[in-house]
Amino acid sequence: MKFLSLVLVYLILLFNLCSGHNIQAASNKGRIELEKSGEVFWEVKTKEKMVALTFDDGPHPLYTPQILDTLAKYRAKATFFVIGAHAAEYPYIIKRQVDEGHEIANHTYNHNYRLYKNANYLKNELKKTSNTIQSIAGYQPSLFRPVGGYYNDLIINTAVKNDYRVIMWSWNHDTKDWRKPGVNKIINNVISDTRPGDIILLHDAGGDRSQTVKALDKILAALQKKGYECVTVSEMLYRSKAILPNPTQILPFF
Repeated sequence: MKFLSLVLVYLILLFNLCSGHNIQAASNKGRIELEKSGEVFWEVKTKEKMVALTFDDGPHPLYTPQILDTLAKYRAKATFFVIGAHAAEYPYIIKRQVDEGHEIANHTYNHNYRLYKNANYLKNELKKTSNTIQSIAGYQPSLFRPVGGYYNDLIINTAVKNDYRVIMWSWNHDTKDWRKPGVNKIINNVISDTRPGDIILLHDAGGDRSQTVKALDKILAALQKKGYECVTVSEMLYRSKAILPNPTQILPFF
């Protein structure tokens, strides 16, 4: 029995090697160490009253335009971590986002969890999405958010080697709007303990986002009343830490 178990383990390892899989456990670097590297961010240290609203998984033909309408109402800017396949399907939404001063960032092409185990797969996903955004928006994204917010050394190293900064979100601002917890819970999650430099996680696709759309209006009204400015992630990084973009990557706020 023990012999059969050893054979099974061997066969699994052999399959992973032959298929090009590079199995990687969760990152052995803690958040503090990763943040010190200047390549991974959960939030930004700043005294300015500004926050970054981020939206994952779009664009969506129904919810993203509604979100853009609300952002325009309050003259707020946001960063959209788009799925490449969705961007290719709805290029007119990407164009509108760019025209209205929002930032487009990379969230892989297919939103596939396989990328956690295969560096080449992730590299191709990043490149394909970047090329798609470049063809529509006219610039290459410089920010990347891992699928599901999960990261390991393989993901971070691959992203950094391809000139990306990895953007997570403030732990106190995961709205979990994808669970459809109710409009008030989404609102309270954002405005109950807002701090300068927060990166707020929301979704504009991946399911029914009507609660997010309704919550956003009240969130922006509350933030505005508190004196907060909503800016893109790159602008917040630039203004607070003097991080300049890669010369080959043109960002909307310039």
